[in-house]
Amino acid sequence: MALKGIKLRIYPNEYQRELINFNFGANRFVWNNMLDMMIKRHENNPDLKSLKVFDLNYILTAFKKEYIWLKKAESTSLQASNKDLFEAYKGFFSKKCKFPRFKSKKYPKQSYQSKFVNNNVEIIDSSYIKLPKLGIMKYKNKKSIPSIIKYVTIRKSSTNEYYAVLTVDEELEQLPKTHKSVGIDMGVSDLAICSNGRKYKTIRFDKKLAKKKHYWEKRLARRRTQALKEIQYKKKFGVSDPKPLEQYSNYMKAKLMVAKYSEKVANQRKDYLHKITRELVGNNDTIVIEDLKTKNLLGNHKLSRAIANQSWRALRLMLEYKCEWYGKQLLIVNPFKTSQICSNCGYDDGKHGLDIREWDCPSCGVHHDRDINASKNILNNGLEQALVK
Repeated sequence: MALKGIKLRIYPNEYQRELINFNFGANRFVWNNMLDMMIKRHENNPDLKSLKVFDLNYILTAFKKEYIWLKKAESTSLQASNKDLFEAYKGFFSKKCKFPRFKSKKYPKQSYQSKFVNNNVEIIDSSYIKLPKLGIMKYKNKKSIPSIIKYVTIRKSSTNEYYAVLTVDEELEQLPKTHKSVGIDMGVSDLAICSNGRKYKTIRFDKKLAKKKHYWEKRLARRRTQALKEIQYKKKFGVSDPKPLEQYSNYMKAKLMVAKYSEKVANQRKDYLHKITRELVGNNDTIVIEDLKTKNLLGNHKLSRAIANQSWRALRLMLEYKCEWYGKQLLIVNPFKTSQICSNCGYDDGKHGLDIREWDCPSCGVHHDRDINASKNILNNGLEQALVK
């Protein structure tokens, strides 16, 4: 059994959208107040032990008595917010993640999570879903949904679309063994280069929609400037309560269009990565990749945009969980000198500039494709590492 996420596009009516937005606000209110309390508590007495999830849920009961409107919110979602806050707070002090931040209603993506309790989440006729406090609404998804549901996360995207992400417990069939191993070198001109000579080309999805996106980005900037000038003018001449920026329809339309193109680029890139990783996991039993520090590479301003477009981290994460799902092995190795050592004889030919894509080994005379040679070295290092373990 393995935990898996299934994303459903849902179509709430106006009343259900109001309830969803209310739950976003309630969870944001609980998160911010609990975080503020924990910060002040630590400042006043640093020696006190941090509050556990049980303590936060006990305080939540008092919150509901003080703020009666919180009782209208989905109760398990507030408990889930407490749990997430506890994990984030604990992660900071164990130096695993950054300090948790206060949430803002201006953030375009909003979400809350509910637990599966007493069949409060139910699939009806493969077209409708019943969600806690929200009732029944239509959804769209072609995949079959397992009966064991753990959590449901309600999300609102930056393009004002609503999704229900089901965390399910599913029995996954192990993929057949191929008795093959592959090393993968990450690149810019090619996204992934395999030791068997297979290359997955880079597709610049951001450039394909660049003109259309830039068209709306220019209008967004201009309409924002015009709206802010009007707001300042009204304040200067004492117009009472000038309408906020979010109520300027032309500005909001441009903002929505920019968000739609950004989301489309992200979805296209994610779909491409899923297809690549599924093929790699299906065709190989052992996959070896390099441990790249993307943050350091982004310091090169000439290549930073191209590197960011590659989404190497997302590719690695997909390989990690898919290898775990389907019983395959993923190894991570240090990329040190993999592009300058001959994979045939082990001779170190020194550092090569990025413009040198092919070279001949001075020791054994073998002609190398720079990236394929690096992927072969990555595979050899990974297999050696596996033998040592």
